[in-house]
Amino acid sequence: MKIAFIGLGVMGAPMAGHLAKAGHDVTVYNRTGAKADAWVAKYGGKSASTPRATAESADIVFSCVGNDEDLRAVTLGDNGAFAGMTKGTVFVDHTTASAHVAMEMDQRTRKRGLHFLDAPVSGGQSGAEQGMLTVMAGGESAIFERAKPVISSFARTVTLMGPSGAGQKTKMVNQICIAGLLQGLSEGLAFAQRAGLDARQVVDVISKGAAGSWQMDNRGKNMIDGKFDYGFAVDLMRKDLNIAFAEAAVIGADLPATALVSQFYARLSRNGHGRLETSSLIKLLMEK
Repeated sequence: MKIAFIGLGVMGAPMAGHLAKAGHDVTVYNRTGAKADAWVAKYGGKSASTPRATAESADIVFSCVGNDEDLRAVTLGDNGAFAGMTKGTVFVDHTTASAHVAMEMDQRTRKRGLHFLDAPVSGGQSGAEQGMLTVMAGGESAIFERAKPVISSFARTVTLMGPSGAGQKTKMVNQICIAGLLQGLSEGLAFAQRAGLDARQVVDVISKGAAGSWQMDNRGKNMIDGKFDYGFAVDLMRKDLNIAFAEAAVIGADLPATALVSQFYARLSRNGHGRLETSSLIKLLMEK
């Protein structure tokens, strides 16, 4: 297929790379043109100077940008992707954004005879690089089925969660759960070290039992070693949790533990650690 991909950050670049490796004809756009040039040098394909030019004649247009306003910036207006798409084309957005903007984009595309899927991802930078992301989508079933085989180029699971906005709401659940898990893991590992235990051995033992989790398997020993210069950043998690808090206010959901962990992330950011990986929560416990 002819594919357009907008947004070549730490997630978008490898995702677009997997599409190229799968044999698709990929045209990319990035706000910083040097990143697009570097991507083309690595994967082939071509780049375009605007989202509109990137999307012209594409069968599916993908995006992976920063937030609601970034999504509006690359889709709307004379140079936006929607202006370059032909009727019937599918726009798949992998940004972690609000459910509100997903439903807004869905309505805007319908008016143009286009289709929209909100399809945020989980799995982090390593998942994107390995083509092992989890994709949670919102939109129409028939449109989802058209896009699913292509999305599978960089994902191990691709699931339709419901109508427009359901993908974003599922991603909110994902981030809420991760925040609590990482705080619990941080407290447990900090306790182990202060108790004089071999924390790495503790991880080996309890990861086989009821306390085991993806976070423990993939972050536990790095947390013990104080290695946080990789992966999903604190400031990005803060952005995602703020989206969840806004949605919680709309639907009347209580998030007391998540609100507390969000305060810890804010403290890390104030201390200059906003670019560290989210498991750096343990720093606040070990620096006392």
